[in-house]
Amino acid sequence: MQEQYQTIARAGVHETEVNRSRFLCALAPAASEQEAQEFVARVRKEHPTATHNCFAYVVGADASVQKASDDGEPGGTAGVPMLQMLMRREVRYVAAVVTRYYGGVKLGAGGLIRAYGGAVGEALDAVGTLTRRRHRLATVTVDHQRAGKLENDLRATGRVVREVRYADAVTIGIGLPDSDVAAFRAWLADTTAGTAVLELGGEAYGDG
Repeated sequence: MQEQYQTIARAGVHETEVNRSRFLCALAPAASEQEAQEFVARVRKEHPTATHNCFAYVVGADASVQKASDDGEPGGTAGVPMLQMLMRREVRYVAAVVTRYYGGVKLGAGGLIRAYGGAVGEALDAVGTLTRRRHRLATVTVDHQRAGKLENDLRATGRVVREVRYADAVTIGIGLPDSDVAAFRAWLADTTAGTAVLELGGEAYGDG
């Protein structure tokens, strides 16, 4: 599994102009291929008079799903450079649609490749990216007396606190890098005088 990947901070649209052609790059997060396809369809609906609506998307932390379309531009001059830009920037779970309104000046294959790839790169810069790191999901069970201080200590030391549940005891859901599990176990025993119970679960990606 990938240790980490980049994804976009938010959805957004960025416009550039190349030799009187307008290139609008719309970016959106896509948790699945279906979400990516729905986003592409939505953008196409918004720009029915555009000359081209080319797209690329990457889904999966390991980029297991990759798709691109030139939408009528010469083969390999639009969708592929868009996809290459997403891959080069290691961006995952994202869909990009570049809408082109032709301005009357032909760009040639090299110009198109630079324009479509560049539109995606500029849009990524405009919306910003986040790093998602792989975490081991874990739960810490502790008595009510120690729970508040432990939660504060976890946050203060930069741990990813996912949820806190109160019942007979308090269960705190956290995310840990795999490399940190042994050190965390020792820290937890020390902090709670050995009263907390740590259970390791599956894996997920999260901030930080």
